[in-house]
Amino acid sequence: MPKPLESLTIADIAKLPRPGMVVPGMLRFTPDSTALTYLFSAEGSLVRSLWRYDIETGERKVIAGPPAGATHEEQLSREEELRRQRLRLRELGVTSYQWADKTAVPTLLVPDGGQLSVAIGDRSLSVLEGTEGALDPKLSRDGSLVAFIRNGDLFVTETMGGPVRRLTHDAEDGLTNGVAEFIAAEELDRDDGFWWSPDGSQIAYIRADSRHIPKYPIVHQGKNAVDVEEHRYPFAGAANAGLQLGVLDLATAETTWVDLGPETDFYLPRVTWRPDGVLTCQWLSRDQRTTRLLAFEPGGTSRVLIECHQEPWINIAVDARFLESGEILWWSERSGFGHLYVYDADGHLQRQLTEGDWVVTRVAGVDCERRLVYFEGTRDSVLERHLHCVPLDGGEIRRVTEGAGWHATAISSDGRFFADQHSGLGHAPRVTLRETETGRAVATIYANEGYTAADLGLPAPQLVEVPAADGTTMLKGAIYAPAGAAASGKKFPVIVSVYGGPHAQRVANEWSLTVDLRSQYLAQQGFVVFRLDNRGSANRGLAFEAALALRMGTVEVEDQAAGVRWLETLGYCDTSRTGIFGWSYGGYMTALCMMREPELFKVGVAGAPVADWDGYDTGYSERYMSTPQENPDGYRDGSLLKHAAKLQGKLLLVHGGVDENVHFRHTARLITALTDADRDYDLLVFPEERHMPNNAKGLEYQERKLVEYFEHWLR
Repeated sequence: MPKPLESLTIADIAKLPRPGMVVPGMLRFTPDSTALTYLFSAEGSLVRSLWRYDIETGERKVIAGPPAGATHEEQLSREEELRRQRLRLRELGVTSYQWADKTAVPTLLVPDGGQLSVAIGDRSLSVLEGTEGALDPKLSRDGSLVAFIRNGDLFVTETMGGPVRRLTHDAEDGLTNGVAEFIAAEELDRDDGFWWSPDGSQIAYIRADSRHIPKYPIVHQGKNAVDVEEHRYPFAGAANAGLQLGVLDLATAETTWVDLGPETDFYLPRVTWRPDGVLTCQWLSRDQRTTRLLAFEPGGTSRVLIECHQEPWINIAVDARFLESGEILWWSERSGFGHLYVYDADGHLQRQLTEGDWVVTRVAGVDCERRLVYFEGTRDSVLERHLHCVPLDGGEIRRVTEGAGWHATAISSDGRFFADQHSGLGHAPRVTLRETETGRAVATIYANEGYTAADLGLPAPQLVEVPAADGTTMLKGAIYAPAGAAASGKKFPVIVSVYGGPHAQRVANEWSLTVDLRSQYLAQQGFVVFRLDNRGSANRGLAFEAALALRMGTVEVEDQAAGVRWLETLGYCDTSRTGIFGWSYGGYMTALCMMREPELFKVGVAGAPVADWDGYDTGYSERYMSTPQENPDGYRDGSLLKHAAKLQGKLLLVHGGVDENVHFRHTARLITALTDADRDYDLLVFPEERHMPNNAKGLEYQERKLVEYFEHWLR
């Protein structure tokens, strides 16, 4: 049983994983739908193994991974280390796996210790010789071949064993074949750079040319040896990688480059093969206001199936589904909210499947035989996620999941079962195997016993609604208060936990809020901690998110300030002693709140703040702010550098020295501006940490310094 946490320590709040968060992940059914596979650590650590649960017999076993009790620190290549940063991946051991989905004999691929292992049929996993250093491996759909990336080029080998064949030969510094370029991986949710054709005879891949982008050096100042990384980072308003999409024929090793149109500056957020073997891609304009779904003929010529133009930007769905019937299942915010539409094979709109002032957040699966679409969304509440079902031919929507809270699901290929990972503020994620038709529980995959708010002695935060600064809408918030605060007759200092940026939601009926141990610890120490999803955050519709369009750092600050002033009405919050902390966009918001609202925000801890959007990447900055050349006033007004002289309170800046996402240069520029304005600041640097800190001792040291800073300056 887990230990109670009524008296948290600094070591507790720095420890990963969080209590109750060691749960089966990457839930997938075998292609024949007879078993459920997942990643899990029986020891409760970050080191995971691959497990298999047999639906008929109830047998579960480890099929890949380190033995019980094993712990280790993996030695990663620089390329793999950076890839893990893009994926926000902390776990070790088995971190991915893949089933071939169109084969009579089950074929399983598992990356293992820097090389690849394959299990075919009843055989145990065996290492594929010659695959050392393989990145992003993918099985052909029939399981006979596996392709992968090494040193920026494509390679292929047979899963039964044999020589490794190199498919592309011209990769060099700044030029890659089959690799997701930085903007695709970091900002467009495309982690892949190549895709197998349905019959396994071809591979579509992206050739990304960044040689014209100047190198940005990152120096490892905390190592004994000199180590300098060089990144071709696309700064806002400057050059992007040049992209080509090619189709490589395995028989001839020849590549046919497809026609992507006359424009030369664009993004390719999605690439998909249709079931009939036709290659498609979603093309996105540089300003991210126009997207086209293109289909390519065998010779490489293209035709437009769907074209959309939307202001102020287009949010790209995770995927477009091409069905065996030829129909296209498409996600769009054309109504102002993300919903599902059905087009025919030629791109003509047939029907809208979902509608209303709520959002479809994910397509979980399509049962083509029964013509049903399963999706997750906010239909019941933006604070929850539920699985729903709607007929592909249109009709009534049926909710499938039960129980308030947050459901994350996986659907079996035959449509009979779904795995339901369900959590709420009161209990940690539990995984249950259920029937899709009835919702009936078939088996408990993981009960997560003992991990409830009551068992741990952790009070769930109070969810509240707060008027936005302009009074037009209600915002969702969460409060962590000292025990008995409301009835105590006392007033407690306030600390705001902030992110504030687009494409994020931080307030929900979900377990991770309850095990936000930093907030829980601060509440135990006598602080009121408050988090708020301001205008600009995700899953409330396009207009809500687009409130910050061309003016980041305005409405977000206004709403956070309005939230703090609302806290005063509760009677136990002393808003004259208000602090704030956040990381990345939250670090930016921390510093900006202190500068724009210095009378309200007195103390801040800003982690990896973006000092000026001209120093961040094209894909993110330009989506929300256009370019610095086209929107100079917006960039200027949203810059910490412009407002540095307004700082009055105590500000601690925290940054990793080798952060390749928000470069340490941001903090350095801010320090220069603060120095020029004769403003005090404090600095905490971790020389060998990136944007996602990983070092256990460093995390504990950081938490201790944050707590000490608020204790010293807010008491």
